[in-house]
Amino acid sequence: MTDTSADFPTVLATGGTISCTADARGDLVPTLNIDALLEDAGLDRSSVTARDILRLDSSTMSLRDLDALLAEIHEAGRRGPVVVTHGTDSMEETAMAVDRLIGGPVVLTGAQRPADDDAPDGPGNLRDAVAAAAHVDAPCVVFGGRTLPAYGVRKIHTSADAAFDTPPLPRPAVPGTHGTHPAPLDGLRVDIVAACQGSEPTLVESAVRTGADGIVVAAFGSGNVGVHAEGISVALAEGIPVVVASRVAAGGVQLVYGGAGGGRSLARAGVRSAGQLTAAQARMELLCELAVHRAGQATGGCPGGPQG
Repeated sequence: MTDTSADFPTVLATGGTISCTADARGDLVPTLNIDALLEDAGLDRSSVTARDILRLDSSTMSLRDLDALLAEIHEAGRRGPVVVTHGTDSMEETAMAVDRLIGGPVVLTGAQRPADDDAPDGPGNLRDAVAAAAHVDAPCVVFGGRTLPAYGVRKIHTSADAAFDTPPLPRPAVPGTHGTHPAPLDGLRVDIVAACQGSEPTLVESAVRTGADGIVVAAFGSGNVGVHAEGISVALAEGIPVVVASRVAAGGVQLVYGGAGGGRSLARAGVRSAGQLTAAQARMELLCELAVHRAGQATGGCPGGPQG
């Protein structure tokens, strides 16, 4: 008998709102397993390969949890397209990791309303994601009737059905080789430091002293960091990569201003621009680069550090 399971998409469930129902106190908690999700979506269990990987709120997902999920996606992807049900809180971070470390036809989806809502959006999103998996060739998010590239995708609304968007931006080369086992992220640390009026000027230097492997600054406007300039200089002197993102929703980083905390001065010192990525996305991208570099060092390859 010929095994046709390789022709079917693999659906991996991780929890999130799509699996949530209200408990006795009215709190939403992830309760539904993959069989219930498929049934609610009207998907024939025999038409997919499906299993539960995690059952959690994605805001609690650790790098160890993410490593476990990435390993499952990688293994399933050897046999065909993969669909992942995921909470929306950190979906953009997982999407970035999937894009940077795995690639190929991987579709993430989820829901804004719980499974026991009068009009849940999860079943339709899951049906759309399974249908899209047969046609995409790179990681994407399928949500609210839209199919969006995973690189740069971000949550733009806390409750609307069309919860995600991706700005038009180039997808850079990956830091590692797709098709290999994804480099583990657990054990690495990249801190996000916010620039704001009255910021504590020692925050970046404190992150360096306490063991950060990289730093992302959520900067003012087009990339000014204010009082964090001195700490950034300390980090760069220690060989710790620093990426500057903007806390502004659109427009991205433009490193043009002078002065100690100005973006142009920072660029000359060696900081990297996150472009149009959010601080959270820039953090995950840097984590992936550091993970690939660390894995290369362990095997005697990947000379040098993350690219500036």
